[in-house]
Amino acid sequence: MATEIQGWSGYHASTVSDPKPAAPPDAPVDPLFSHAASPFMRTEVPSPVAFASPPDAQVVLTPAAAWNSYKTPIYFGSAILAYLMVLAGAVTLVQANPEAGWRYEVAILPVIPAGLIVWLTVRQLARMDEVQKRAQMQALGFSMAATALLTFGYGFLEAVGMPHMNPTWVLPTMAVLWAAGLTFLNLRVRLRR
Repeated sequence: MATEIQGWSGYHASTVSDPKPAAPPDAPVDPLFSHAASPFMRTEVPSPVAFASPPDAQVVLTPAAAWNSYKTPIYFGSAILAYLMVLAGAVTLVQANPEAGWRYEVAILPVIPAGLIVWLTVRQLARMDEVQKRAQMQALGFSMAATALLTFGYGFLEAVGMPHMNPTWVLPTMAVLWAAGLTFLNLRVRLRR
């Protein structure tokens, strides 16, 4: 006694049947995401194929390959060494000749290699991928905020009698805190694995 009800386009929308519906089928209906190309379906690992192992190749590090691998650290190290040498020379000359007319020009000379370090840093940041840039930005943000907090707090301590802090300590403090921030971020990523 089943009666069919037709929809507006002639499609059989539903079937009105006896008060007792038919029992559901034993096997569930496969949903659409269970096909072989689905990322939700666990697949079998392919059986290994037996091929001969490649011959053992000796790794030879050519001078050009070594230069390409270590070019950036060599540039940074050279620029920092130049900065330290010019700084030591400038300080020595200015202290030996406190009344010379050229002392201002000599005192500003360490800014040139420091500018080279800034240029190398910006160039290296531009060559990084997005994940590395994000880590660098987080470390730089931590460095700037922590340096600001330290120098601001020390300013209050100077007001109550602590010795005056030389402003040339701000940049090294930022560099140390930048390295500390990067180290913390790298350790956090490695410990999550």
